[in-house]
Amino acid sequence: MKGNRWMLSFGLLILMSASVFGCGQEEGTGTTDEIEGTYLCYVNTEEDSLARESYEIQGETADEEVEDVLEEMQKEADSIDYRSAFPDHVSVTDWSLTDGRLDLTFSDSYLRMSKGEEVLLRAALVETLGQIKGVDEVGFFTGEGPLTDSDGQEIGYMSPEDFVQNTGSTLHSYQLQELKLYFAGEKGDCLEPETVSLRYNSSTSIEKLVVEQLIKGPEKEGMLAVIPPETRVLGVSVREHICYVNFDQEFLNGAPGVTPEATVYAIVNSLTESGNVSQVQISVNGESDIQYMNRIDLGKPLTRNPDLVEE
Repeated sequence: MKGNRWMLSFGLLILMSASVFGCGQEEGTGTTDEIEGTYLCYVNTEEDSLARESYEIQGETADEEVEDVLEEMQKEADSIDYRSAFPDHVSVTDWSLTDGRLDLTFSDSYLRMSKGEEVLLRAALVETLGQIKGVDEVGFFTGEGPLTDSDGQEIGYMSPEDFVQNTGSTLHSYQLQELKLYFAGEKGDCLEPETVSLRYNSSTSIEKLVVEQLIKGPEKEGMLAVIPPETRVLGVSVREHICYVNFDQEFLNGAPGVTPEATVYAIVNSLTESGNVSQVQISVNGESDIQYMNRIDLGKPLTRNPDLVEE
């Protein structure tokens, strides 16, 4: 199982890891492109980044490959330079793979991990398992249900794009981000831009940061929120320049005084503003076969609509 070692310095992007999540370059080595084939992710001795170790994933089906990866990742590493991402007494007790979504259920000791340990474990699992064809997103659960963040919000499903490579930064680094968001105008039938600057902890994706700020609402007077504040984000991920946003059922209630078009395209226009995303697929509780407010078909990815914007 010995192979090339590569260090990942990923900062925790609190809502963002909008760029690409991957293992960074270790000093004195070449690029990550030199790694051939598949690999496992471990935690380095400083416990602030991940290391890749070449490993040929075994199995003829996606289920068999998942089983192999989980078994290997829970073993002690054969190196003094890094260790298993699983802390002592933390283990996967059950898992299931359905329609590209891999649900991992952990022992209750998962809830006693430190924040740093939890983020490193999640990152290691998402990147490693994300190599398997048939695994698009990974969800984290315990016997008490889906994992939640400090605000009680469900973390939702994660893909490798939900983590950012941030070489040279520590696990708890912070970063300043400027976002151009769209909210409804005073009449609720058009969109107006608002630029906000946020300092965030590197751990999630820019796309998730955008969605959460839309739920929070505008700072300027005369602008209307486009998403009900009770709405929960169940998942945000990006694949092939399409951003997939999954809300809970509160989203269907609509924002007071705002047209369905303004709500939907405030989300689409805001997410496509950075240029990393060209289309947005909105779903509710994982379902996209929906006519939002009986007016907008959410069954396929949507592109930005500049016609609704009043500068």
